[in-house]
Parts: sequence; structure tokens; C-alpha cells
Amino acid sequence: MEEPSSSSQLEGLAARCNTTSTSTSSSTTTSTTSSGKAVARTRFGQLVIGPPGAGKTTYVAAMAELLRALGRKVAIVNLDPGNENMSYTADIEVGELVRVEEVMDRLGLGPNGALVYCMQFLVENYSWLEGRLAELPQGAYLLIDCPGQVELYTVDDSVRSLVERLVAADTRLAAVHLVDSHYCSDPAKFISVCLTSLTTMLQVALPHVNLLSKVDLVERFGKLQFNLDYYTEVLDLEYLLDTFPEDPFTRKHKALHTALTGLVADYSLVNFLPVTVKSKERMVAASQAIDKANGYVFGVGEERSLRALLGTALGGADFEWAKTAEAREYMEEGETLGNDLDNLDIDPQFQV
Repeated sequence: MEEPSSSSQLEGLAARCNTTSTSTSSSTTTSTTSSGKAVARTRFGQLVIGPPGAGKTTYVAAMAELLRALGRKVAIVNLDPGNENMSYTADIEVGELVRVEEVMDRLGLGPNGALVYCMQFLVENYSWLEGRLAELPQGAYLLIDCPGQVELYTVDDSVRSLVERLVAADTRLAAVHLVDSHYCSDPAKFISVCLTSLTTMLQVALPHVNLLSKVDLVERFGKLQFNLDYYTEVLDLEYLLDTFPEDPFTRKHKALHTALTGLVADYSLVNFLPVTVKSKERMVAASQAIDKANGYVFGVGEERSLRALLGTALGGADFEWAKTAEAREYMEEGETLGNDLDNLDIDPQFQV
């Protein structure tokens, strides 16, 4: 028996959402004043991406709580059709349109194939998402929780197509790429993470902020070979090659590892900002970097709320040393010198 085509399958799955899907119109990007003149409705937001287990959903919930505490209107958009354990209430839920389990049952696909199919299905029915976005309050700041499968950001164009349509509708997005910080303890995995981050930056084609998530657990799976700054700033990756184990497999692929580190270093685009949802200071630092990336400018009222939340001025937050100062507190204590210098609290003002 002849199998149905992909387009007919898409049409079959789309049948149940025709009543809620809206046609493309200018209402998502413009509104009308009392004088009848159309004005632009620019939106700002974050496209939260990263591999499975990086903490995207937890980050979205924590960032939404932080921004709302500052007085910002926030709308959460869940675009992960396989996300069932959400710690937030989504304003837009892609599960109303299509679910991974449904696609797996109907089409006999595996989890990864079903997820890619769901994202392609969403692109085909973009009018549904467009209609849902039009119903959000004007000026709402978007937090878009995306699936974690790497294929969607390397070889498949579904996410990129969605991004292009959102940008065309005057949505100013910054891609927030989360990576689990425990990869820093394995040199091979860290090089892979850097390469994946670089590939994602080029594929998604948005202003990009890379975050090292769960930095409070950075040494849970082993001590770091270098200071945390080395990993956040991605400095001189060739030094990592000297930390690889001396075994036949590693020696066989040494030339490949050298080429990969050279590729990341040549582009010089990848760096990371350490973050943990347990620290409001780290979350504020991340939000500031993201606001710079997507062009969002908050008002005086939000700035006052921010200063009240932190209880201090923010002038020193941009210094390079300050970016990882708090994160270092989560790391295990290093070796002592055995003299009076062990009792000194060394900071950027300390001079020998």
C-alpha cells in the first residue's frame, strides 16, 4: 500500500487546529491609534536554546520571575512539543497544536524524528503561532523555550525559518544558548561545546549570548584544569590539548582536536557568561547582557526596581573580574600556600 506523503500527513494533523489558526495579517506587527494611523508593534525577547538537560525550562521560569519582579510584562512561549515537566505556566503552548507523542503514534517515528517533524509542522502552520502572539498584551517581553535537539540548530532549517518570520514581524530576539557547566571538567566535551555553540550562532543568525548554566555545580564531576575565566572567555584552547589523556584513541585523533580548537579560535566569537538560577546577581548580569544584545531599553521605573532588588549600585558589574567573581565561590577550595598569603582576600585592587 502506498504511504501518504508528508504534505498530506501535515494536512491531516492540521485539521484539528483549523478552528484556532488565524490567517496572516498585519495585526501582529502594527496597531491602530485613535486617529486611525498604524504604528509599529515592536516586541523584544529571548530565544532560549541549548542541548537537553542544560536547564532551559528552569532558566525560563527563573528569568520570568526576575523580570516580573522588576515590573516588566513577560509572556512565556513554549515551543518544545515534548516538554511535559514545566515549572512555569506558558502563555502560548505549542502542545495545543502538535505533540511529539501524537506524531510518534501516528507516523511511527522515533523521539528525535518526531521532534523534527513537529517543528516542521509548526513552520507549515505558522499562522497559528502568529495568531497566538497577536493575542498577547502589547509590549510583552517574550521568553521562548525551544527544544534541545542539536539537529534543529545544525542541519535542520525549521528553527531558523521560525526565527526569520518572527524577525520579519519586528520581533527583536537574542538567542540565549545554555550549556551545562560540568562540561568544563572534560576537555574533549568542552571543545565540542564550543564548536556546537559556534555552529548554532552561525545557523540561527541572531545576536547571541552563551551561558554556562548550573555554575554552582561546575566541579561536581571533577576539578577544573584551569581557572573559570579560562572557560568563560575561551582563552587559548590549544592548552586544553595538553590535558587530554595519553591513550591510543586520543593520539589517533590529535590532529582533529588541534584543527577543531583552531577553528573555534579563528572565529573568536564564542565566550560564556556563568549563571545559576540560585543567584539573582548572576541572573541580573545575564539579563543585562541579553538586553544589550536584543536592543531592549528599560525605563526609569525598572532601573529603580533593579537597584532595589540588588540593594547596590551596578557600576562594577561590567568588569571582567566581576563576571566570574561570585561563581568562583561555588568552586572547591584550591591548594593553600602554607604561609600568611593564605589569609589574604585577593581582589583586583590587591597588589604584590
